[in-house]
Amino acid sequence: MSAQRSIVICGGAFAGLALAVALRQGLGADIPIIVADPALSARPSRDPRATAIVAACRRLFETLGAWEAVAEKAQPILDMVVTDSRLEDATRPVFLTFAGDVEPGEPFAHMVENRHLIDALVGRAEAEAIDLRATAVTSYDARSGSIDVTLADGSLIEASLLVAADGARSKLRERAGIATHGWDYNQSGIVVTVGHERDHGGRAEEHFLPAGPFAILPLSGKRSSLVWSEKRAEAARIVSLGEGEFHGELERRFGLRLGEIKALDTPRAFPLSYFVARSFIAERMALIGDAAHVIHPIAGQGLNMGLKDVAALAEVVVDAARLGIDLGQQDVLERYQRWRRFDTMAMGLATNSLNFLFSNQSTLLRTVRDIGLGLVDRAPPLKSLFIRQAAGLAGEVPRLLKGEAL
Repeated sequence: MSAQRSIVICGGAFAGLALAVALRQGLGADIPIIVADPALSARPSRDPRATAIVAACRRLFETLGAWEAVAEKAQPILDMVVTDSRLEDATRPVFLTFAGDVEPGEPFAHMVENRHLIDALVGRAEAEAIDLRATAVTSYDARSGSIDVTLADGSLIEASLLVAADGARSKLRERAGIATHGWDYNQSGIVVTVGHERDHGGRAEEHFLPAGPFAILPLSGKRSSLVWSEKRAEAARIVSLGEGEFHGELERRFGLRLGEIKALDTPRAFPLSYFVARSFIAERMALIGDAAHVIHPIAGQGLNMGLKDVAALAEVVVDAARLGIDLGQQDVLERYQRWRRFDTMAMGLATNSLNFLFSNQSTLLRTVRDIGLGLVDRAPPLKSLFIRQAAGLAGEVPRLLKGEAL
């Protein structure tokens, strides 16, 4: 059996922390696991955003022991409606509805505020005695039998595997010379939390407007998280408005179904783009999450795709360890890449197509898509298939996403 060295994970957000916990539970305490990220010093988390966690990823968090800490704060999505209209239209006809569970008593997704989930993952990592270091990875040197990782605090770690979980502007990906292919959408996503008079009943709404989707996602209490796509210049104008003017723009899009509304935090705009790394691996290195791929939020799958990376990589590494195989050798990493790359490309194609189909002014395209949505709405087996796909339970699903321990 080969001697296994440390595993170093660069990045302490969702993907990096979840991977660390999954590896510790699957590998045991004999292999040191280090998570390096300067942001680990900023605890508790203050991230104001919220994320839709699909059923498969909720199972992952439950298996890791992180879900219990956020379960009471999570809002199940019990119902979803899709509308297609212009901003000036007096009514917004519903073309597609989704309701029901992926399994009895299991909603297809929950909304969770990022700060709660990050703090839960940090707590699990600490409980599992994972080495959390509030410092950066500055360099590495891959050799045939190991990879030497240097941290900003001067530490040198001889590792079997280095994982890049350091986000869309990954320095490790750049240092490895891994190119990306994709494009900029010239759109920004405006993110803001809204309070409202009436209860949302767990309903999510996606209004397809010519500038892009306007998603209303239910949070606990009488609150909702908005992800609101606009052309980049228009988004910059909107977030710079005063409180009264911003409220006017918000009300035009949100409507009054839930009564009076109010922005509960400062709206922020994030540029939207699409890219996929040309390789998810390098010598003794694997890319996960935004370091490997960034997609449009139109289908709410970005974070969930990163968690699928986590589940797949953890499974191939644990399987290799049980066979006495070097965790960082090429065929182990190739198995991870084969597992995740096709699914990533397929999801990227789907979100690109949806964004093109819905973010435009074409009357012809609007007619075609509305007919298509109406047909899907009248086909329960097709809707059920879409729900399972959205819930992350279609295709070759890693064990963690099934709720099975490694």
